Amino acid sequence: MLAAEQALIEFEIAVETFRIEVENFSRLHHQRLGPMYARLDELDAQIAEAVARRTGDPEDIRKAREARASVLPMPEVEELFHGWLGSEGLFPEAQAMLTDQPVRPPTKVRPSEEARKVYRDLVRRAHPDLARDDAERARRDGFIARVNAAYGRGDEAELRELVREWEAGPVPAERQPSEAEELYARLEWLAERKELLASVAADLEASAIGAMIKMAPDDPDRLLDEIAEKLLADVREREEHLARLVG
Repeated sequence: MLAAEQALIEFEIAVETFRIEVENFSRLHHQRLGPMYARLDELDAQIAEAVARRTGDPEDIRKAREARASVLPMPEVEELFHGWLGSEGLFPEAQAMLTDQPVRPPTKVRPSEEARKVYRDLVRRAHPDLARDDAERARRDGFIARVNAAYGRGDEAELRELVREWEAGPVPAERQPSEAEELYARLEWLAERKELLASVAADLEASAIGAMIKMAPDDPDRLLDEIAEKLLADVREREEHLARLVG
């Protein structure tokens, strides 16, 4: 049983670290590259409008109207929240703003190697699946939520503070032998949990952001830089094209 539980915890750590990278990448992609995409949309609309003015062709006029309409699309739920809404509700930045706490957005897609090491070790020790009663599980759930938030920000200092907090906390009660019914239920729960995690992992990997991160598994932050460079080149190209049309 211990081996199965430990394997599940390791799997969950892997899924959670990847989820955090996907979410950080998504947020940084929105913050850093969103203005560039908006600029490209605006330039495309201006180019289409310039072409339509020059030709007067009904088809060019239609294309210009479509291009202009795409600059201001109907906002979706996440856009209404200005990028503050993620897969698990409000991002920490939004929550901080609503509760008058300091806003601390992520600075990188992937936290430092040392932060990852501290995070993994802490989750292995404090994971809720190691609890043997509801009170202990609730304590661990709340603690791990704080650990995940600190790791998502790449805050190594806070993670180390959480290590000290955990070490100073109450010592978990010794594990008591399980009865046959409890053992069966535990095994069944482990199987269901593994299936759920596998589904979450598959969804993350199949997502657009997950696929992008898979393109640069060693340095996803560099991928953001490369995308930014490509977008800047596209902006320059569009600006030159527009200048030729209206010049």
